[in-house]
Amino acid sequence: MSEAKNTVTLWRPVGPKELELIEASGMQEFPPRLPDQPIFYPVLSEAYAIQIARDWNVPASGAGFVTRFEVQTTYLERYRVEQAGSRAHLEYWIPAENLREFNQAIVGKIEVTAAFGREATG
Repeated sequence: MSEAKNTVTLWRPVGPKELELIEASGMQEFPPRLPDQPIFYPVLSEAYAIQIARDWNVPASGAGFVTRFEVQTTYLERYRVEQAGSRAHLEYWIPAENLREFNQAIVGKIEVTAAFGREATG
């Protein structure tokens, strides 16, 4: 956690379509979830986000990207950290209907920190 900004650094693995929508927002927000996606899950470590982007997003869509962003600590306090698999697989589960509020709690821009797959280089 960054004490000066009172934020928590989170990561989110995304595919190329989701990244296009993030870029369209000026790198300021995540797009609404699809009807079959009831939860938005930002993760607590870059290593976990890399694993998902590389091992899930690339086979599913040809490319995977890791995003990093800061979220107000006071907003995240209403959610528990969930373990999705091993102890290294920690994430927040934000209900899709709360994504607008989540986006408002992002401080600064969403950054791409890693890219994998065929579309990642071109």
